Amino acid sequence: MHARQEDLRRRLLALGLDEVRYARVEAVPEEGFGRWLVSGFQADMTWMERTAGKRLNPQLVLPGARSVIMLGVNYWPGDEAQFPGMKGDRPIWARYALYEDYHDTIKPALAAAGRALEEICGATGTDYRYYVDTGPVLERGWGERAGLGFLGKNGMLISRGSGNWLLLAAILTRVELTPDEPLRAPPRDVRPRERIGLLCGKCTRCIDACPTAAIPHPGLVDARRCISYQTIENKGMIPRALRPAIGGRIFGCDVCLEVCPWNRFARVGRRVLLAARGEIAALPLADLLGLTPARFVAVFRRTAIHRLRLPGLLRNACVAAGNLAAGAGPDHPLVKPLLDLAAAADPLVRAHAVWAVQRIAGGEAAGLLGPAREKEREPAVLAEHTAGPGEDRATRTTPASAR
Repeated sequence: MHARQEDLRRRLLALGLDEVRYARVEAVPEEGFGRWLVSGFQADMTWMERTAGKRLNPQLVLPGARSVIMLGVNYWPGDEAQFPGMKGDRPIWARYALYEDYHDTIKPALAAAGRALEEICGATGTDYRYYVDTGPVLERGWGERAGLGFLGKNGMLISRGSGNWLLLAAILTRVELTPDEPLRAPPRDVRPRERIGLLCGKCTRCIDACPTAAIPHPGLVDARRCISYQTIENKGMIPRALRPAIGGRIFGCDVCLEVCPWNRFARVGRRVLLAARGEIAALPLADLLGLTPARFVAVFRRTAIHRLRLPGLLRNACVAAGNLAAGAGPDHPLVKPLLDLAAAADPLVRAHAVWAVQRIAGGEAAGLLGPAREKEREPAVLAEHTAGPGEDRATRTTPASAR
């Protein structure tokens, strides 16, 4: 079997996958996941609770499963020359969003991987199931078990060769494969080691750098405070207290990934299974604020951003505008499109547009927003009008590393 599984590994790498590692199906230690759920850190991602049993026991997903094949796709672009506008006063996007939706572009390779599993290892089509970051699988836990990387204090799987920039996929199979070894602590490190932060040492950069203090304990991210959650998974109002810390981020947040020292060793990804959409990063904020439904579809179709839908993206754009132009005054060019959005059909968009105008125009915002205020009937939007500028509470608390 060893020779066959090495043949399988070569075949899967040839498909464009950057990492292929094997683990034996055993119980995944549930302490971290259970603590995350009990603490309420999943926010309103109720599917994480509903599928908890399956995530902890692969036999409930594929009865008779013996092995997990963990796969990684490196999306690190190196010097980021393909992604203009990631810095300065332009909107900021999570790097993985600047490709066509990886769920779609990686999935054909997983189908081909299944066929390779049948051909090389004698599996049938019912002997495996594959998932790209959407199934009831603890990908990071299995990735750590398979030696794909280690679990960092930022809650991410950190690879020695790809840093923090791996997209994960998994294949559960009834085929028995010899497991790869997980990473170990340095030989001279005789201290007892937890799985979280195995190769982090004393470093707490990710915890300290988080704009909203969303990592209260090493390895556990509180989604309720996480910018990625608030700008992607949260379909409702972004809490006022968190909005200033979001800065110019439109979709997701890479801060806790960017500051990790392990990125020094990251190779540039082959990105065979990814299709770059770097032009998105060059879009001016004014263009985003002026998006129509047709334009939204034309620009963002086939990307992960499209799943956010237009109201969600406009909500995020309003917050970014309020932060990037904060205090600039009523004559700032972003005020006009924001005033238009303050009268938009969707109350979610109106509420955040009102906040942004207040943040930019300050004391003169009430006069500018008067016509919209007179027509408003939605309580949540009226609350934004009433709050006025300067009433956002501080968001940063003492980082977990300093407690």
